[in-house]
Order: sequence, then C-alpha cells, then structure tokens
Amino acid sequence: MGALPILAAVVAILLSGLKIAQEYQRAIVFRLGRFQTIKGPGLYWLIPFIERQQKVDIRTKTVDLEQQETITKDSVTIKVNAVLWFKIINPENAIIKVADYNKAVYQFSVSALRNIIGQHSLDEVLREREQINTNLQKIVDQTTEPWGVKIEMVEMKDVEIPEGMQRAMAREAEAIREKRARIVKAEAELDASIKLTQGAKEMEGSPIALELRRMQMLSEIGIDNNTTTIVLVPSDFTNAAKSFAELTKQKKTIE
Repeated sequence: MGALPILAAVVAILLSGLKIAQEYQRAIVFRLGRFQTIKGPGLYWLIPFIERQQKVDIRTKTVDLEQQETITKDSVTIKVNAVLWFKIINPENAIIKVADYNKAVYQFSVSALRNIIGQHSLDEVLREREQINTNLQKIVDQTTEPWGVKIEMVEMKDVEIPEGMQRAMAREAEAIREKRARIVKAEAELDASIKLTQGAKEMEGSPIALELRRMQMLSEIGIDNNTTTIVLVPSDFTNAAKSFAELTKQKKTIE
C-alpha cells in the first residue's frame, strides 16, 4: 500500500514535465543552467527539476517609436515618429545574448532614427523618405542580427515642421509656381511672335492678303467694341476686286 502513493507521486512529477508550445512559439530549454535545445511547436517533455524553459514569440511585432525631436543637417529642428516591424529568427540568441530584446531593439531604433535624420537636410527628409526608411532598416538590422532579431521594415509616419518653416516653404512653393507661370507665358509669346513673323513674311508678297487681314482685324475690333468703323480701302484693292467680279460675271455668261 505504501508503494502506491510513491508511484502516484512519481507519475505526477513525470507528467508535470509535459509542456505545449503554440505554433508561433519556441521554447528555449536550459538544463542545470546551460542551454540545451529548442523545443516546439507542439507537445514536448522536460526533465522535472533539471530542465527549465523560456518561451519566445516568433511572430512579427509592431513597435511605435515615440516622437523624437532632432535637428537636421541644415539646422532645422523637427519632430519625427516611426513604426518598426521585427521578428525573432534565432530564439537562442534572443534569450542568451541580450537581456531584453524588445527594449534593446526599441532603444537602438530610436537612437538610429535621430542619427539618420541629422545626416540629411530638411528637403531630403521630406522628399527621400522612402530611401531614408530603407537605410534606417539596414542600420538597425545590422546591429540586431547578432541578437537573433530580424528588422523587416521601418516607416516614418509623421514629420512635424515648425510653423515659421512651414510659412517659408509655402512662400517658396508659391514663388516657384509663379516662376513657372511666367516661363510658360514667355514661351507662348515667343511662339506667337515667331508665327506672326512668318505670317508677315507671307503677306509681304501679297498686298491683297494683307488688306484682307487688315479688314478682318477691323471687323473684329468693331464687334468687340460695338462701334462703327470707317475704313479707307486702297484703290489697288478695289480695282483688283472689280477685276475679279468682272471675270466671274464673264465666266457665268459663257456658261
């Protein structure tokens, strides 16, 4: 009878060594304080009182980097925040080589964000955000790789610029737009002057065409201003018109 309680206690102890790790978990197993192996996912067994475990979540994690006030290369103070995506690719290193990988990744990412902003001017930060994100991801990933952490992506969310700088940038943008408008207008006037010069050369050899153009222009002026316009027509033009009318009349008579 005394053996049964002992047997039951032994069975209970052995069963206490059964563990379960989820699909997204890995168990770092230590035997008498020394790293032994990695278990999971699923059911596994640990030697009671001899082995202990520490589980690691290997899913991708999202971390918001709090807003950082930093100075750009051209001495403009801005505030920047970002989002970081990372996951554990080597659970053993994540537990053994760094005390708190979450805190370590966060602190280094914040420091790297401040440093990389200081290496770029304000215009570069605004225009080349994607390139800065890529560079920041590479910098952080190189440091966290020995910790068994893979940085998947870094994305700057907001760049807060001082109000005075915003007004200056608005004035600069307005000046650029005005410059472009003036250039377009000047190019249009140049094209028009070239066409007018070509037209003048064409009409130079045909006085009738020149008079027709003059009369058309006068008629347009009269329509726009609702006025009566008296036009002196050169005799050459009237004689040419009479000759053309007589030729037309003779042609109709012959037909």
